[in-house]
Amino acid sequence: MQEQAGKFVTAQQAASAVKPGATVVVGGMVSMAVPEVVLRALGERFEAQGAPRDLTLFLPNRQGWRADPKTGLEHLAHEGMVRRVITATFSHRDSPRFADMASSGKFEAYSFPMGCLFKLLREQATGSPGFLTEVGLNTYADPAAVDAGRTPVNDRTPPPDFVRRMELDGKPYLFFKTFPIDVAIIQATAADPDGNLSMEGEPVDVGIKYQAMAARNSGGIVIAVARERVARGAINPRMVAVPGIWVDHVVIDPTAIQTQLGGHDPLLSGQARGEIPPLEPLPLDVRKVVARRAAMELRAGDVVNLGVGMASGIPAVVQEQGLDGPFHFSTEHGGLGGMPAIGSPKKTGAFGAHYNADCILDSMEVFDFYHGGGLDVAGLGFAQIRSDGSVNVGDFQGNLRGPGGFVDISHKARTVLFCGELTAGKSEIRVEAGAGLRIVRDGRHRKFLNRIDQVNFHGPSAIAKGQTVLYITERAVFRLTAKGLELVEIAPGVQIDAVKSAVEFEFAVSPALKRMDSTLFSGEAGGA
Repeated sequence: MQEQAGKFVTAQQAASAVKPGATVVVGGMVSMAVPEVVLRALGERFEAQGAPRDLTLFLPNRQGWRADPKTGLEHLAHEGMVRRVITATFSHRDSPRFADMASSGKFEAYSFPMGCLFKLLREQATGSPGFLTEVGLNTYADPAAVDAGRTPVNDRTPPPDFVRRMELDGKPYLFFKTFPIDVAIIQATAADPDGNLSMEGEPVDVGIKYQAMAARNSGGIVIAVARERVARGAINPRMVAVPGIWVDHVVIDPTAIQTQLGGHDPLLSGQARGEIPPLEPLPLDVRKVVARRAAMELRAGDVVNLGVGMASGIPAVVQEQGLDGPFHFSTEHGGLGGMPAIGSPKKTGAFGAHYNADCILDSMEVFDFYHGGGLDVAGLGFAQIRSDGSVNVGDFQGNLRGPGGFVDISHKARTVLFCGELTAGKSEIRVEAGAGLRIVRDGRHRKFLNRIDQVNFHGPSAIAKGQTVLYITERAVFRLTAKGLELVEIAPGVQIDAVKSAVEFEFAVSPALKRMDSTLFSGEAGGA
């Protein structure tokens, strides 16, 4: 069998295959499985030739882990190059020029739940007109929701033409309509002469199979980057993530990274098992108090998703305190079991990767599991909270982020733990072992508000679904009831006025109000 002519090309040749006006899906997330060399070549081509112009970027995940020198989407941050962006997440830290262009209206931009975007790819791959879901009902993603914010990111962007609310058998759903994919740009570990791709050296798959299939079945092209070229037959058929018959062009890039941590760690890709690098114990501060209190809600055997923010400290607490498990940590990017490589306040992590994972699923499969109600516990952050328990993480006070997988994760988790400080903005709150908290200076900005900028989690819907919802802060714990938030715990050393003064709305106080466990504020391992 002879190698297909022209399949192996340079990054510049691959970039030249992207036509003006194309709808392009880009694979990878942050630093993992990102086709960096082709994104760079696309940006260089535009700078030199002014082409391709007017691209529509379909980005279930964001790409980029550093702004200087630029990576990921920063290569595409040229006025005129992009006409429209459909994504789940923006990053002003890692892709500041790209995110600023979205905020300022340099292109049309939408932010939708990550799991729904992945499902759109699958439905496009199958030739389906779209899919119905309850995910996102009564949130900003619902065109019929009142006072929930909006999915267009800027004033230039018209209302989305691919999402609408409809009823079936008297029940409301959101209908996401598919659209063709002209180009898929993906990255793998290895490619053989026929273009068969393996992901065996990667910590995540993040939809690579469905991205390629959606482009192929739309009549588009698939551009793949691989770190190495291997002999025909060297890839076990069960290890082929994308068959070569779907792949049009392959670029070999031996400099492509596994994660931003650098090097190749077989514990992250599942190619080996070994001793998990110990997580750095959290210092005794408000973050540790919140993570300890959240960990008290875990039960042996729980499947737990952890978001970024204070909830990401839960694994460090579990490890330091030797809490009884097992707890099955899961991230929407594919890792299940083992220990998430989240990092610590002093050490960069690789969010989405797991050390010694029991299983590395595709993001599509993870979101199917989450949407169906498979999660026992979700530990998530928050930016704004309303009196009815609704939460915003995506767009607040001019800070555009997008919800990522937040809407999908919180949709049917049996228990949802929102973790964060009660206020924001240069607070000084000291944890005093044996005495609890001392509030030296409160944050400048309230986070518990009468009105929030966007609804990414709808409190009343959670009550209707029977979810248990707690809002865990350093000085107070609230639970969600049918009437709104109720204060159920308060920190030692804190009076209730220090909670009320930091919250814009009135809230109920439980008749059984108690002090938070004193061991949460102790220098000794405890609190759970």
